[in-house]
Amino acid sequence: MANTYTQLLYHIVFSTKDRLPVLRAERRNDVYRYIWGIIHERKGHLYRIGGVEDHVHVLTSVHPTVALSDFVRDVKAGSSKWIRDGEVYGRFPGWQDGYGAFTLGWAGKDEVTEYIKRQVDHHAKESFMEEFRRFLDEGGVAYEEKYLK
Repeated sequence: MANTYTQLLYHIVFSTKDRLPVLRAERRNDVYRYIWGIIHERKGHLYRIGGVEDHVHVLTSVHPTVALSDFVRDVKAGSSKWIRDGEVYGRFPGWQDGYGAFTLGWAGKDEVTEYIKRQVDHHAKESFMEEFRRFLDEGGVAYEEKYLK
């Protein structure tokens, strides 16, 4: 793929199953480093990762040979296994079944990076579900409320 050039940025969001607030701050960076390793192994580039007790935000590029759904599956499955095997969070239920992935242009990278950095402050004012609905609405994504549980 020597003549293939891409710059596809994704803002990926996924939560813990049932949005249980188990991602305690003292071990979050360990989880983020592990996720970075998975992204690196899959030939992606991590620009920023962050979140709070019940969900994670990832700003990344994905190698053009890797399907986004496979990429997210690998990140979630690999990190879930690592969290469980290492007993990082004793009550970790796994990740939710789905995810949100939103594209952005290169010009929006710094704004989304800063947004992810401020997750703790941001979620003092807006819940995960309010945030996720806002992303879907702003992105023009059709959804059924019953699947957002």
